[in-house]
Amino acid sequence: MKAAAFDYVRAETLAQALAQLAEHGADAKLVAGGQSLVPMMAMRLARPAVLVDINRLAEINGVRIEADRVWIGATTRQCEVENDTAVHAVLPLLRDALHWVGHVQTRNRGTVGGSLVHADPSAELPLAALMLCARLHLRSAKAERAVAADAFFFGPMTTAVADDECLHVIEWPIWAGAGVRTAFDETAMRQGDFGMASAACQLQLDEGDICRRAAIGLGGMDATPRAFPALAAELVGQRITAALAQHVAHEAAAQTDPGSDLHADTEYRRELGSVLLARVLQRAAQAHWATAPLSH
Repeated sequence: MKAAAFDYVRAETLAQALAQLAEHGADAKLVAGGQSLVPMMAMRLARPAVLVDINRLAEINGVRIEADRVWIGATTRQCEVENDTAVHAVLPLLRDALHWVGHVQTRNRGTVGGSLVHADPSAELPLAALMLCARLHLRSAKAERAVAADAFFFGPMTTAVADDECLHVIEWPIWAGAGVRTAFDETAMRQGDFGMASAACQLQLDEGDICRRAAIGLGGMDATPRAFPALAAELVGQRITAALAQHVAHEAAAQTDPGSDLHADTEYRRELGSVLLARVLQRAAQAHWATAPLSH
């Protein structure tokens, strides 16, 4: 099947792209990497009347690292972030998540902002954004606003982005201090396929292996990615044992509603999510133990 007919506009400035959105509204779609939108157009699941190419917009591309946060332009290629050692040093979970995004070819063209706006419940970057409390900055021809990740994802392929708005930059807070450890895991039918379930955690452990800060989450288990701040708080002040990891993971999975499909039923997916989350918690904690002084 081929895409329905559409008009094509290559924007040279963000203002030009926003003007197109203001004029055409829901009939216009922005495209940069095209890794999600173009296949949907080919299957006629998306039928924009106007396709606005924003690949040339330097003003919404690139990475800037500050003392307490990282700014990533919406059209920055996923591979650029994945291979940026400076970003990995301060946002290790982001690279962990990117490693699971499609294939190398996908990440070479796909953009960070495109994945977030597409909002597939099983996608890795929305889960990372939610867990890391990212803020997504949106701009229209008339105004600019910032939306916290926990208020950005409404449902499958549905976000807070209005018809006349463009995501132009994502703000990622940095966890200050030493002892930050992360892990991300996923199960799919085949490598590179959409995940049946994914799990991620970011921990900050002190020199005595006691958890001082935690974020945990599950993807592909509900209509949106899920973070569990109340359960993460149960980890604080404790050493993360296998039993504790399994308890928290089980409780988190029990709060999800993954539904059933041809590949797995609800209970199987809940069990899968629980296993993955317990695994990443133990992996992150063990990474800390492996680098701790021998006296510990």
